[in-house]
This record gives sequence, C-alpha cells and structure tokens, in this order.
Amino acid sequence: MADEKQGPAMEAPELESHAAGPIQRPPGWMYKGFKLGRKEVWYASPIIQLLMVAMVCFMCPGMYNALGGLGGGGQVDATAQNDASTALYSTFAVVGFFSGTIANMLGVRATMAFGGLGYCIYTASFLCYNHTQNHGFVVFAGAFLGVCAGLLWTAQGTIMMSYPEEDKKGRYISYFWIIFNMGAVIGSLVPLGQNVNATGATNVTDGTYVGFMVLMIIGAVLSLALCNADRVRRDDGSKVILMKNPSWKTEIIGLFETITSSPWVVLLFPMFFASNVFYTYQMNDMNGAHFNTRTRTLNNLLYWVAQIIAAVIFGYALDFPNVRRSVRAKVSFVVLFVFSFAIWGGGYAWQKKQVSREVVEAKDSTYRRVDWTDGGELFVGPLFLYMFYGFYDAAWQTCIYWYMGALSNSGRKAANLTGFYKGIQSAGAAVFWRLDGLKTPFDTMFGATWGLVAGALVIAAPVIFLRIQDTVSLEEDLKFSDETVEDIKPARDVTVLNKDVV
Repeated sequence: MADEKQGPAMEAPELESHAAGPIQRPPGWMYKGFKLGRKEVWYASPIIQLLMVAMVCFMCPGMYNALGGLGGGGQVDATAQNDASTALYSTFAVVGFFSGTIANMLGVRATMAFGGLGYCIYTASFLCYNHTQNHGFVVFAGAFLGVCAGLLWTAQGTIMMSYPEEDKKGRYISYFWIIFNMGAVIGSLVPLGQNVNATGATNVTDGTYVGFMVLMIIGAVLSLALCNADRVRRDDGSKVILMKNPSWKTEIIGLFETITSSPWVVLLFPMFFASNVFYTYQMNDMNGAHFNTRTRTLNNLLYWVAQIIAAVIFGYALDFPNVRRSVRAKVSFVVLFVFSFAIWGGGYAWQKKQVSREVVEAKDSTYRRVDWTDGGELFVGPLFLYMFYGFYDAAWQTCIYWYMGALSNSGRKAANLTGFYKGIQSAGAAVFWRLDGLKTPFDTMFGATWGLVAGALVIAAPVIFLRIQDTVSLEEDLKFSDETVEDIKPARDVTVLNKDVV
C-alpha cells in the first residue's frame, strides 16, 4: 500500500519505477545519487565517467592538438615535427589495431592511465629541442606517444560508444567533443598570449611548452580516478555488455570475430584512414606555411572553436528523436558529402593562388607570411576557410563515432571497432605526415587529401544506407559476449513489487 512503511530494501537508490518493480543500483559510494542540473547521477553512471574521460582528453590530447595546430609543433622548421609525427602514427597504427584487446583485458582505467603518459614526454622533447636541437629525442617521443595514444583513444571510444543508451549516443559524443576541444581552445590561448607580438616567423617560447606539460601530467593522473566498465550502471539500471571471463585468447579471437561476423564493416575503413589526414595539409601546409607566428596561433584558436560548434550541431542532430535513426544516418551522410565539396572546393580556390613550397621554405626566402593586420583577402578569407576546415573535421569525427555506435551497443565490440578506427586512422596520418616530410608540393597535398575524403564517403555509403538500423536488439549484442540477459538486466526490488501488488 502507498502509505505503508518501506522495508530495508528501499534504502538502495532507485532510478525509476516500472511494472516489474523499481530499478535499484548496487550499494556503495559509486552509486550514491547527486544532482547534476535537474538530473540525478552517480559516480559510476555513464555521464560522469564520460565527463571524466573528456577532462583527461582536455588535458592530454587537447593540449597536443593545440601544440600541433601551431604548425611544426611550434617550430619554424617543421622537419622534427614531421618525423616525430610519422613515428607517432606508425606505432599508433600497430598498437591501435590491437588496443581493443588490451582495453578489454586491462580495463579502461589502467588503459587510459598508461595512455596519458606519452603526451607530456612528447611536449618535453620540443622544449629540449628549443635548446639542444636533439632531433632523435623528438622522434623517440613521437614513437612512444603513438603507443600511449593508441591505448588512450581506444579506452575513450569504448566509453563514448558503449556506455550510453542508443538514443543518447550523439549527445554523449557531442559532450565529449566539446570538452576535449575546449582543451585545444584554452591551450591555444597560451601561445597566443605569449606570442602576440611575434610578427615574424619564430619558435614558440619555453613557457608555452612548460604550460602544456603541466596540464598533460594532471590529465594522466586524473585517469586513475575512472572506474572500469563492469562497475557502470546506466539510467535504466542495465550494465555494459562485456566478457564475464575474458582471457588473452578470447579477446584476440574476438578481435578477428569483429570483422568476420560483420565483414561489411571494412567498407568504413577508408573513412577511418581519411579521418586524420587533413591535419597535415591544414596545420603545416596552410597555417604553418603561410601565416606568421601570432596569426597562426589565432587561426589555431578559432579552428578549435569551430570544432566545438560542429560537435554541438551534429551531436544533437544525430539524436533528434522525431526522425528514425536509419534516416538520421542517411541525412548526416548526405550533409558530409555536400560539405566535402563545398568546403574543400573553397579551399581549392584559395590554394591555387598560393606560392609553392620551394618559395616558402627556401633558406634565403624573402617570402612574407600573412599577419592579422593584413585583413581582407589575405587574412579574413583564409581565416574563415580555416575555421570551416575545423568544423568539417569535428563533423566527420562525430559522424564516424556515431555510425560505429549505431552498429553495436556491446562494450567489447566497441573497443575492437575503436581499435580498428584509431589504428587505420593513424596509418593514414603516418602516410601524410611522411609525404609532408618528403617536401611533397602543397598542391599535391591538398589534392590527395580532398580526393581521399571524397572517395572514402563513396565507399562507405552502402554501410550507412543499408546496415544502420533503428535499433540493435539485445540478443544481437549478446552474441559477441559470454554474458546473458540475466547478467546485464537491471536489479529490481521484489519486496516493493510484492507490497505494491498487495
């Protein structure tokens, strides 16, 4: 009866009531509810874990992006950064392919904590390079960061794609991308303030590198505060689908089952490959090559601001409740295709007017880089083009994560898909950083980038149009696990159910 005194079973926090009885969370501090705005959350809830992961990425890869966006890692001569990036993405590609297996075995907490270490070492190598020109240290730091980043990003993708319910995945991706790119925005303010009077082409100051290093160390330590996926409880009380008894053997087998059970997923691989290649042209061959130090730091700041705007628009649009998910997938794909020709078409109109790499990089060059005081066609137009490039990048990445999340709700499968994504993505980045290191002409770099992203969309179209459904059944998700419906369903208070019946 409604006014009857509630027994001990009611002391555990409730999420919501259903005909089958109130959903309960397990006892313990991780599940004690508190208010976040109007919503009740708990430490081991998907949203809190995602926000924590976003803060880790805010401080580690977010600061790395701010540094990379300066062109040449903050150096006038981009040779060291090109070689380091080639090493970084080469090791990233190898580790990334198997990082889903590692994350499934070690858990996301340990995987992310180790993954955060490489970022501060990478930044320290450029601080050292400012004084010693130690090229070898920079390349080693890049290779080590590739190992670390492969693990960190796989753990991040697992959390972002498998923790939320199906109707919230776009928003969760949006939340992450906003906070993550705020790291690059704030990180860009540091060199902008320190180099505001640098009207020539100079290396960034030591203070810029030190500031990045401090924030990266904090981010790596924050990773230790995460909880593993088996502790997470969603709003509906359900658990994340994992393996109850994982072993290295089961996870290596699962890695290959991800492809053999759904061979059509390979049609997404060109999109994976293309997803980081545009950074090389945009950051080094456009921003780094044609603008002076203070202007490229301003461009960099607004590039990441544009990414945040795109993440908000696409994240919420992909979860729009009044349109079926399969329709949203098709519409988002068409929008990406249109952007690929509208934005890059504008880039072609700008690029064909620029001087060659030989003129820019000649030792006795008198080429004058653009300053923000030049205005008009020299600065304002290219600034907006650069912002649209940032917008396009976030739109592309948000859609890819959402497409993968729409294919499965399994944490185990999400880890493997993320590993494939980051590994193949890094292989593409390694190729393009190497092309830049070989002094490939700017026009060729632009054409190869544009052609690759357009071709990747054409190849991926069958998956988007034919394989993304309005929902994925629980039975289908459980096929990729040794768990059962009983293992992941919400716990309910039978005592209260019986009293309600009476």
